[in-house]
Amino acid sequence: MSNETHELEAPLGATAERQAVIAAEGAAPDKDWVIVTRGIKREYDMGGEIVRALRGVDLAIQRNEYVAIMGPSGSGKSTLMNVIGCLDTPNAGEYWLNGTQVSKMSDDALARVRNKEIGFVFQTFNLLPRATALHNVELPLVYAGVSGEERKRRAKEALERVQLGSRMDHRPNELSGGQRQRVAIARALVNNPSILLADEPTGNLDSSTSEEIMRVFESLAEQGQTVIMVTHEPDIAAHARRIVVLRDGLMASDDRRSAFVEKLGLPV
Repeated sequence: MSNETHELEAPLGATAERQAVIAAEGAAPDKDWVIVTRGIKREYDMGGEIVRALRGVDLAIQRNEYVAIMGPSGSGKSTLMNVIGCLDTPNAGEYWLNGTQVSKMSDDALARVRNKEIGFVFQTFNLLPRATALHNVELPLVYAGVSGEERKRRAKEALERVQLGSRMDHRPNELSGGQRQRVAIARALVNNPSILLADEPTGNLDSSTSEEIMRVFESLAEQGQTVIMVTHEPDIAAHARRIVVLRDGLMASDDRRSAFVEKLGLPV
């Protein structure tokens, strides 16, 4: 792989992440790695102009990590999120999710993996306005054919994980913005996904409510949930334990939280 793919401060060969990536082509990563991408490229034909959104991204994320992916507009972070979330497929390279190579799967197979392995949280809450918090969280289980009693049990458990057990009978218009986002997080958790993938989860929230949601993600990470958050805001990214920065479709840096905070001069 080309050296231009990386600009990390530490020698890549010295990191566990790099060792997971450089395994033989087609070789499954160790079970501790929930996500491994090797040389991922994604190009789009925009009216005859080729846009190279990802130009060879190598990324390895261990189970139970809390990782932020950030970068400016046009950096490729949204495209990488779509690939990681099985919403898009790369033109080249390998993507391994939970020990399965998904980069060459059909759309139907990808949909099955997506529904089983990934919980999505978006900046727009996408809640049914007339349904209670409990019913909104139950919805993925309805589509999965889970029985009524089991649905309620799992939905209640998910709401309790985000500290909303006392509000499960309230409708969205009876909840604050932070509470609505917590309902959306509970809905993403209800299928026990391998990864929780959050796309700009504080984009529609004020600063104090954003802090509330960040505390929820930190709590989930402490409970062992793998969390991947995509954001353009450094102060939000700094809540993660590890921060990956993309620039022009390439990895620009990959830092632990302490190094990232020090580099940008953010408050500890």
